[in-house]
Amino acid sequence: MNLFADIRALVMDSLAALVSEGVLPAGLDYAAVAVEPPRDPLHGDMATNAAMVLAKPAKSNPREIAGKLAEKLGADPRIESVDVAGPGFINLRLADGIWSELVGTVLTTEGYGRSRMGGGKRVNVEYVSANPTGPMHVGHTRGAVFGDALASLLDFAGYDVTREYYINDGGAQVDVLARSAFERYREANGLNPEIAEGMYPGDYLRPVGEALKETYGTSLLDKPEGDWLEEVREFATARMMDMIRDDLATLGVEMDVFFSEKSLYGTGLIEAALKELDEKGLIYEGVLEPPKGKTPEDWEPREQTLFRSTAHGDDVDRPVKKSDGSWTYFAPDIAYHYDKVKRGFDEIIDVFGADHGGYVKRMKAAVSALSDGKVPCDIKLIQLVKLFKNGEPFKMSKRAGTFVTLRDVVEQAGKDVTRFIMLTRKNDAPLDFDFDKVLEQSKDNPVFYVQYAHARVRSVLRKAEEQGVVLTDVPRFDDPAEIAVARKLADFPRQVEIAAKGHEPHRIAFYLYELASDFHALWNKGNEDTRLRFLQDSPEASAAKMALPRAVAVVISAGLGILGVTPVEEMR
Repeated sequence: MNLFADIRALVMDSLAALVSEGVLPAGLDYAAVAVEPPRDPLHGDMATNAAMVLAKPAKSNPREIAGKLAEKLGADPRIESVDVAGPGFINLRLADGIWSELVGTVLTTEGYGRSRMGGGKRVNVEYVSANPTGPMHVGHTRGAVFGDALASLLDFAGYDVTREYYINDGGAQVDVLARSAFERYREANGLNPEIAEGMYPGDYLRPVGEALKETYGTSLLDKPEGDWLEEVREFATARMMDMIRDDLATLGVEMDVFFSEKSLYGTGLIEAALKELDEKGLIYEGVLEPPKGKTPEDWEPREQTLFRSTAHGDDVDRPVKKSDGSWTYFAPDIAYHYDKVKRGFDEIIDVFGADHGGYVKRMKAAVSALSDGKVPCDIKLIQLVKLFKNGEPFKMSKRAGTFVTLRDVVEQAGKDVTRFIMLTRKNDAPLDFDFDKVLEQSKDNPVFYVQYAHARVRSVLRKAEEQGVVLTDVPRFDDPAEIAVARKLADFPRQVEIAAKGHEPHRIAFYLYELASDFHALWNKGNEDTRLRFLQDSPEASAAKMALPRAVAVVISAGLGILGVTPVEEMR
């Protein structure tokens, strides 16, 4: 049951009736017609902008359309009253029985809030994709949580989702990793490591050095770099990916696909992708304009192989091959997305760090060109996280050498708290993560406030069981505070679809906080008014009252499931 969708369908049917009666012209676009909660709950339960958005194309007065539409809507038994407000907004108040029916539906419908909006479309969500050169840091943590929650949200909304990690193992950074690991291998063999500037200094490579010693003994020590570099690179990269998988597991993140950048080289995949673009007339030899602003002293015009990305919305064309014949960093990325298109995804979503802002237009242009505009590509940028503890910036990790690791955060705050807090801001807004505040038990801590609501329901359910209350899915309530909670429950399916459409999982966290707030307000009101308490004098009355909090727990559990957070049974 999606009550907002049901009432919007009623609005659509009423508009169709007005068209058939000649009140409205045929062929109007109803895409912008919405049914939403009114800004002020005192105005009603729902509001529609139908008359406002249709007035201009219908060449009619919005109040006149609203008046005719209100007559149609008011005839439906689900509508208690209709009010035309302002220039033509229509406020609706639903019949009281609707809210009891809604709560019963939440309790009896498996997967309440799930949507068929996605229609089974295949979506690839690529996220994290950290270089396999060390443990994941706090920036990766936010990207991992966001991408994983987005994937779960899209699955909840009816999409067929693939979670994917792109292993950046084809660039120079993995050679640096190999050299750094080799120094730890020398250290494991009793020699002094020479960690030069630019190498990876973290202690996390010591176990890799020990593992190299166990595998190769001393046999690599006297060999020139050219003889061991590739072998050590493969060995160290595999160990780093094992570490990354373990890091992700501590956060509750599991990938469906790990795609290696290295697999694109020497296999013809890059050449195939560029051939596809060339056949579309989008590859040419040319010279780029100098960079805007101050031109670097070493810049000189050189002929390169360019992708005409401006034909697909980019600001400038982009080089795919350097003047020396080697590939640019962009070339394998094009090939990787070409592979995604060939795998038949209907939509591609990339989750990048904030420092990849310059990549957005070129990557969208590439996907547009490769798919002939048929596959949308959305790129979500993840802003930085600032960590605080005891009022001070959280110190660097000695194990990592240069940054705070994902494990540092999870060990301090826990998986569930980390995930929820990472979703309390939109992805492109900076986020402050204060270890003291995220663990405090107060209304100002959103994860506690939501979990406390669920724990309260579980607590009263245990008491009801002790009293022998036989639960029923037929609720009974009529107080405005109870109806406010039911209204919020009705909004869950709508919020799921809004969040999924906008690729904004933080909306679910916001919704859960609002639902918890309404529930806590009802609980507190029951401390003063015994009629509103969930446990009444008779088992029958208690059973009817218990339906509403049980429905709250169902929705909180579903919402937390989208976020990858486990609902708690009790607070300690």
